[in-house]
Amino acid sequence: MVIRKPRYYDLFRCAAGACPDSCCHEWEVQVDEDSVRRYLALTGPLGDALREALRKENGQMRMTLREGRCPMWRSDGLCRIQAELGEDALCQVCRTFPRLCHDYGDFRERMLEMSCPEAAKWILGEETGWVETEVPGESEGDYDQEDMALLLSSREKALALLSGQDSPGETLAKLLLLGIQTQTILDGGEPESVSLEKAYGLAEPGDLGEIVEFFRELEVLTPRWRALLDTAGERKLPRRMIPMARYLVNRYWLQAVSDLDLYGRVKFMVLSALLVGSLAGDFVSNAQLWSKEIENDPENLDAILDGAYYSGALTDSKLLGLLLGKQVR
Repeated sequence: MVIRKPRYYDLFRCAAGACPDSCCHEWEVQVDEDSVRRYLALTGPLGDALREALRKENGQMRMTLREGRCPMWRSDGLCRIQAELGEDALCQVCRTFPRLCHDYGDFRERMLEMSCPEAAKWILGEETGWVETEVPGESEGDYDQEDMALLLSSREKALALLSGQDSPGETLAKLLLLGIQTQTILDGGEPESVSLEKAYGLAEPGDLGEIVEFFRELEVLTPRWRALLDTAGERKLPRRMIPMARYLVNRYWLQAVSDLDLYGRVKFMVLSALLVGSLAGDFVSNAQLWSKEIENDPENLDAILDGAYYSGALTDSKLLGLLLGKQVR
């Protein structure tokens, strides 16, 4: 069994009370069954507080919010459960966040999630290397081996492309074409070339306002995100779009083996980097808030994957136009 992870994965440390956007704020945490049983059996004031906080919704137990925050979140920014019972008493979500594990059977990939402010600093920083380790155990992946081989090889091409010297917009335009090319192969067709010449030839004037409106219609978790969308505008696309795109490629490219929809995922990657790059303010903070609003909401993710096919605002030609400087005036 091979485990792959970024070099900074084991260096990550929770900022705890110093975190500028705590995961205890604004999220209703799903609580696993083992933790629910433990919490319901607790005696004393903490047990009473947990029983009051837990509620069942759609068959899943959640920690309800109180004034927009988890009721276990103390005034010093620390968790009451951890403080009184230790880290092992945290529910699975709180114990592992922002760590991710994608298990493909014969190999696993571990990552950090960008919705955590401290993780976002690492993800969007200068360190890009990955390490691989062998651990005992063997199993076969529950997927078509040829499809996975294609996705692995095309992901390497995508990551190499993101290390090139083209402008951020040109780089993401080529990434979109590479995704389309790979999808064509997955579908049994003959691939076409990926080049800037082709990208410029396909580009049509795009309307950033249409994209902003598309995101406004998604579920919005925080007023901050809605206000940030108001700042979107035509500006020079920042180079930090590239490490964001690299994170998205590493996280989502291989997931297409489950349903063979790489096209929707690549358009999601390009669209997201383009949007965050068009917002005013600090890119890292904006990307972290985007992740909190979009990546942590399955309904929003599904809406974007559907929109990749059906929304007139998200056509290939319009996205290429926005990336390559052709905008509706």
